[in-house]
Amino acid sequence: MTAHSAAPTAPARTRARTGGPEDGSSRLEHVLGWVLVVVVAMFVTQLGWL
Repeated sequence: MTAHSAAPTAPARTRARTGGPEDGSSRLEHVLGWVLVVVVAMFVTQLGWL
């Protein structure tokens, strides 16, 4: 493999998305995600799965 064949062929904007957050995601989405993590952790500790 040469350096030319290993170089990316498409600009960053035209590459396929992988399902991650958008570049301009809001703080509300970030906070709600952490709230979900805390709620799941509370359920797990109440059920005694750990």
